[in-house]
This record gives sequence, C-alpha cells and structure tokens, in this order.
Amino acid sequence: MLFAKRFFATVFLCAAIPCVTSPAFAQAPLETAAEYAVIMDYRTGEVLFDKNGRVQTAPASMSKLMTVAIVFERLKNGSLSLTDEFDVSEKAWRFGGSKMWVRVDTQIPLIDLLRGVIVQSGNDACIVIAENLAGSEEAFAELMTQKAREWGMVDSTFANATGWPHPDQKMSMRDLASLTRRIINEYGAYYALFAEREFTWEKIPQPNRNPLLDSFNGADGLKTGHTEESGYGLVGSAARNDERRIVVVNGLTSSRERTNEATRLMRIAFDDFATKNFFQPGDVVAEAEVFKGRAANVPLLTREPVDLIMHRLALDDAKATVVYEGPVVAPIRENQQIGYLKVSVDGGPSREYPLYAGRAVREMSIFGKIGLAAKTLLAKPPSDDSAEDAVQ
Repeated sequence: MLFAKRFFATVFLCAAIPCVTSPAFAQAPLETAAEYAVIMDYRTGEVLFDKNGRVQTAPASMSKLMTVAIVFERLKNGSLSLTDEFDVSEKAWRFGGSKMWVRVDTQIPLIDLLRGVIVQSGNDACIVIAENLAGSEEAFAELMTQKAREWGMVDSTFANATGWPHPDQKMSMRDLASLTRRIINEYGAYYALFAEREFTWEKIPQPNRNPLLDSFNGADGLKTGHTEESGYGLVGSAARNDERRIVVVNGLTSSRERTNEATRLMRIAFDDFATKNFFQPGDVVAEAEVFKGRAANVPLLTREPVDLIMHRLALDDAKATVVYEGPVVAPIRENQQIGYLKVSVDGGPSREYPLYAGRAVREMSIFGKIGLAAKTLLAKPPSDDSAEDAVQ
C-alpha cells in the first residue's frame, strides 16, 4: 500500500533556478503612512504590495469610478452614446459637495457629464447619470453593488453614486485596483478622459484634482477622494517603458500627504519592482515520469513566457516548482496538459502556468506490459523500517 501510494502521489520537481536568501528584503519591508494601500501590476493583476488591502473602508469620491465604469460598459455595448442628453433634476442641482454646476430642468450631453464626474468630481453630475440610467440614485446604487459582484469585487457595497458618507458605502483598496484595471483594459477607448487637465461648465473652469498628473511622469489617471471619515485617498495609474502600475491609497491626513505618498509609492512601483523571466514559450521546463509508455519520460513545455514581478531585493529568492500527478499513464497526446509550474517568492506573489507534453508517448505493446507486470511482481516490497523512514 505504501509503495502504491508513493508511486501515484503528486510529484514536486524543483526547476534549475537559484534560490538565494535575501535578508535585506526581509529587514526592509515597504512601508507607507497610508492606512490602506495597494500596488498592482496592470498586465498580470499581481498585487505587489498590500496594506489592509481587503479591508472595507469609506472610499469617498473614489467610488465614482464605479459610476463611470457602468457608463463605460453601456457605451461599449452600444446602449448609450456620448451624445445622449440627460435631464437634470432638482435633487442633482441642489446636492452639495464638489459640483459640476448643473442647472435644474436642463439637458446635458453624456460626454460633458463624464467630464464633470472625472475632472471636476461633480456629485451633481453623478446624480444626473444615476437618475437617468436607473430612475433613482437608490436604484443605481443597487446596480453598482450588483455589478461589483459580477466583476468579482467582493468587498464593495454602494448606497449612492457619489461616494457621499453612508454606512453602506464601502470599498477595499484591492477592489479599487481591480476596478481600475478593468476600466483601462475593457474601456480603454474612454480612458483618456482621466488625463484631461481642466473642464469648464457654466463658465466655471475647474482643474483635474489628481495630483499625480503633475507629480509623476507617465501618470494618466484616475481619481481622488476625501471625506472626514475616509481621510485623503487616491487611485492612480501610470505607464513607463511598456509597463503599467496601479497605486491605491486611503486614510491619509492631508492633501499634501496624499500627493507625496501617492507619488512615492508610484515611484517605488516602477523603480523597486522588476520582472524576472524563468522560461520562454516552448522551453522544456522538466521531464515527467511515464507509466506503461514506450518512453520512460515526457518533456513538459510551457506555451507562454514564465515570469514574476517582484521586489528587486527578492529577485534571487524566487523559486519555480513543477507539480504533476505522476507517473503519467500512457498513452499521452502531444500538447496534453500534464501539470503546472508554480513560480513564487517567500512572502510575495505567486503564479501558476500550465505545462504540456512536448511529444506524444505511445502505450507499451502487450509484450512490454507483460514484462512490466513481471518486473513489478519480482520487485521486493519495502520493509516496515524503510516504510517508516519514507513516511517521515
């Protein structure tokens, strides 16, 4: 029984990659004054840094990104047009806080309302959008929560379209980073609105409130937020040298601290993190043992680049492990998925990549099977002592 169990157990094979301890990384973890913070790589979605990233907190005006994303989705599927005109209610006109300065009983093109939300952070513009799309702001908030679940944002609930303080208006930094990634990836045709520096409505010019647009070269979005409950927060994204990072912070004590900390974390996101490549598409990663095959082993190949983004001080601490259920029983088809490669670093992110058979392996002939059966019968089973040692 022990022999059979050991024979069919999952096999772990260490790839030929150096594993060197990096004490400097362990002794100097990334810190931030923000109460909540996340750094995410846009391409992979890997979270490079997390401080209370899954904690639900008041998002303030950063939750306006959800209002905008719902509009973007409908623009993309054709159910809305940027030239559609929305009616302005008295509620929208009277609402306080940051404003686009809409006028009651007028109609405003959707493109201008979007600029009013994105550039001016207008609460009134959000309410106009919510009422025209769902009939009421309350109904639109229900739609926001529903969409959040549909998009995998499990830490977000909404009570309004603006981010106005409410016990049920909550988001996590990870959800905000994930939402940002969706906006850029799915609705890139409209993303340039976030980089517009100024918008004028009713002859009132207002600058974009995102300080990263001026403080960090390559920044092109997205949204600030502030209430007494939430403190000062920001969702930002920037692109440099074909790489893009997303930084989300909240719970800072002033607009100056928000600017400084968001800029510092964005600089760290690019300067302190690097991509380490392990294998290229088509590389043989390892050999898997074959049972009842005309070959004893089959090469395992990857179809995509195998890499991991990590802190530069942890580059030599990275590991790759091949995992498959083995030995693999013949016949085996070429390109059949056999297992996966897990690339990781202690205390950091990890990714898994499927591994495929590099060639077909035919099943043994009947004479080969007879010989294998005889060999198995003649094999001496392990003694009790050796079995105990094997389990240990």
